[in-house]
Amino acid sequence: MSAKILLCEDDEFLRSGLFEMLQKEGHEVCAAGSCEDAHSSLAKNRFDLIILDVMLPDGNGFDLCREIRNSGNDIPVLFLTACDDEIQIVRGLDSGADDYVTKPFRLLELLSRVRALLRRNSKTASPVYGNIAVNEDNMTVLKDGEKIYLTPTEYHILCILLRNRGIIVTRDSLLQGIWDCEGAFVDDNTLSVHISRLRDKIGADCIKTVRGVATGGRTPDDF
Repeated sequence: MSAKILLCEDDEFLRSGLFEMLQKEGHEVCAAGSCEDAHSSLAKNRFDLIILDVMLPDGNGFDLCREIRNSGNDIPVLFLTACDDEIQIVRGLDSGADDYVTKPFRLLELLSRVRALLRRNSKTASPVYGNIAVNEDNMTVLKDGEKIYLTPTEYHILCILLRNRGIIVTRDSLLQGIWDCEGAFVDDNTLSVHISRLRDKIGADCIKTVRGVATGGRTPDDF
């Protein structure tokens, strides 16, 4: 599962190592060394996870996490700290953190916790793409803040594309995804109709077609 992660750690050596490790896992990583850097990154980006050091040169992670929560942002936060005191751990969790790892830590353990938080968040997060937002709790879609009507199949196609934004999604993957969600057969031609209608409703520029040549001379469309 590829994700966009904000890594806020003031130790340059550790930050560099974690940055490289997370990138190798396929994640897009934005590095910050201070509260100010983190605030700047949060203002410009939408992240799937924050890995946050407690002790920072211009503040502490507890206060930063509390600010993030008070702003209404429910992005998962994983604390890194050298202090394993129970009071500090409770303080971190009470500030709004989702998990807590003490230094020194095993890299495989950290990766496991990252994956767990991303899995947990993927079940409740509302995918957003530009002016399109999806609320998976009630299966509603908003465009520029206004609710738009999608059929169940159109809705599932949109969710699959949003979860894989920036990645080419093949027609076969879409067909399999729709099958898994609905348990109903959708053939290739019907998929084209659903994609066309979805483009009309959310905007043609939101779904780009990538054409390639397959065996038999057929030219499929991937998205």
